[in-house]
Amino acid sequence: MGDNNNNIILVGEKPFMNYVTGVVMQFTTLDSSEVIVKARGKFIAKAVDIAEVARKRFLENKIVVDKVVINSEDFKNKEGKQIRVSTIEIFIKKE
Repeated sequence: MGDNNNNIILVGEKPFMNYVTGVVMQFTTLDSSEVIVKARGKFIAKAVDIAEVARKRFLENKIVVDKVVINSEDFKNKEGKQIRVSTIEIFIKKE
């Protein structure tokens, strides 16, 4: 894992480019050596797109995907039913 929780981008309902900007700022303005893009469920595809756009359009030849961790989590939904949701963590580091 990285130095602290400030280098984690949690993907959700916000506009796509907000997350891409967050990743880019972590590497440029905050000089992070690693950023972790995390998502669950329906936001997994969005997380992959965020990592790829940051890597190929904004920070080309400057960052690489170090590793990808997939998993699942069990929790109770609003109705109290136990469900399992897939998760992804994309570790991006400076090249």
